[in-house]
Amino acid sequence: MMKDFEGQVALVTGGGSGIGAATAMHLAQRGAGVVVSDIRLEAAEDVVASIVAAGGDARAFRQDVSVLEEAEAAVRFALEAFGGLDVAVNNAGITGEFGPITESDPAIWRQVIEVNLIGVYYALRSQLRHMIPQGSGSIVVTGSITSVNGQAYTAAYNSSKHALAGLTKTAALEAGDSGVRVNAVAPGYVRTPLLDHLEDAAWAEIAGLHPIGRVAQPEEIAEVIAFLASSRASFVTGAVVLADGGFSAR
Repeated sequence: MMKDFEGQVALVTGGGSGIGAATAMHLAQRGAGVVVSDIRLEAAEDVVASIVAAGGDARAFRQDVSVLEEAEAAVRFALEAFGGLDVAVNNAGITGEFGPITESDPAIWRQVIEVNLIGVYYALRSQLRHMIPQGSGSIVVTGSITSVNGQAYTAAYNSSKHALAGLTKTAALEAGDSGVRVNAVAPGYVRTPLLDHLEDAAWAEIAGLHPIGRVAQPEEIAEVIAFLASSRASFVTGAVVLADGGFSAR
């Protein structure tokens, strides 16, 4: 495997499972020192153990992304543990509830927005404060097909992911002349623990929504994230890149 992240430091939020874990492992395999951040420290430590067992270098960090001070602490931890921060993958997120707006729980709505949107704002604020002065860096935000499509009965999640598209573009414009790039990946449905509650019949139905005929594996999205984070995407910023098996082409 290429070592195009050799000597770089990456921070991955929501790194304890799913897309985040796959991304952390992928970046480490390609040479990065990785901070695996997750609200579940044990899950982050398990991913770190897998990275180290494979010959990589990683540290675990417990982080509630909805708390500004913890976003700032995650950046400091990367600087203290590895001496820098070159790549940030803002991946942590929750799904919330499924149901009509009229029956939705305002407390759950607020929680989804706090984690999925405000949490990324806190992360960008903290990461850009380091990266802009250093004149380099790449940030990737994990959005969703619901960043570009409507979807009934997921109002909070859909709203948060739509807003991430705008936040990504704004951050890219503000950082554009500093050497820092900011992009988002918009996956289709991915087989991750967030959706473990779905039964096989539901998965089959969901797979049929994708012209490619299946859902994604986390490693496939990690590949796209790694591309956006790498120097191979040096002219890509402010983009929301679909990785959705053709879902949005319908």
